[in-house]
Amino acid sequence: MREIVLDTETTGLDHKTGDRLIEIGCVEIINRYPTGREFHRFLNPETKRVHPDAFNIHGISTEFLKDKPLFAAEADSFLDFIGEDTLVIHNAPFDVGFINAELERLNKRTLEMVRVVDTLALARRKHPGSPATLDALCKRYGIDNTQRTKHGAIVDSLLLAQVYIELLGERQASLTLASNGNGASTDTGNSRAANGRQTPARPRPVALPPRLTEADLAAHATFVDTLGPNALWKRMTG
Repeated sequence: MREIVLDTETTGLDHKTGDRLIEIGCVEIINRYPTGREFHRFLNPETKRVHPDAFNIHGISTEFLKDKPLFAAEADSFLDFIGEDTLVIHNAPFDVGFINAELERLNKRTLEMVRVVDTLALARRKHPGSPATLDALCKRYGIDNTQRTKHGAIVDSLLLAQVYIELLGERQASLTLASNGNGASTDTGNSRAANGRQTPARPRPVALPPRLTEADLAAHATFVDTLGPNALWKRMTG
C-alpha cells in the first residue's frame, strides 16, 4: 500500500486572500515504511511577498524564492509523484486548500479530501484533550525532532511519517539483537516500555483456554479428508 506524507509552507495563512505556496515536501511510504523516495520543491510566489509572521515560522524569505520555479513548472511532476495514492497531512484542510488554489489557477484537477488522512484529527481522537501539534506528538512518541528549529516541508514530512506510524500503532518491529548481559541475545523488538526503552515481552502466566470445541475439530478433520491424500495440510501436520 503506497501513501504520501505531505507538508507545505506558504506566504501566509489564507489562500483566499492571495497567499501562495512556497514549499512542498512529500515522502513516500509503502506498507507504512518510508522508502527513501521524496519530492521537494521551493516555489516562487510571483508577486506575493512572504508575510513577516510566516517568515518567523518557516524562515523562508521572499528574496530566497526569487530564483525558484513557479508552481506551474512543477505541477505535473508533483501530480505524477503523488499519483492517486492516499495523502497523509497534518491539518489537511490548510495544505489541501493551498494546493487546490494553485491547481485551479492552472485549470488542473484538484485534490479530493476523500483520499486524505488528516493526522491532526487522528491525534485528537486518539489523545483527546492533549496537544496535537507535530512537536507535541514527536515528544509523546519519543521521536527526535531536534533538527526542526524552523518549520520546513520536507523535514516536517519526514517527522510526520514517523508520527503517523505511531498513531496507527504500527511501528516497525526492531530486528536489532541486544545482549542480555550473559552473552546471550534477546529480540528487543517485541514490546516497548512506556519510557521508550525496549523490554522483552513476558509470557502469559496462564494459557488461554482453547476456543475450538470437539465438534469443531471433528468438522475440520472431515473437511481435510475431502482434500485427498496429497493435501498440503496433511503433509504439514503429519
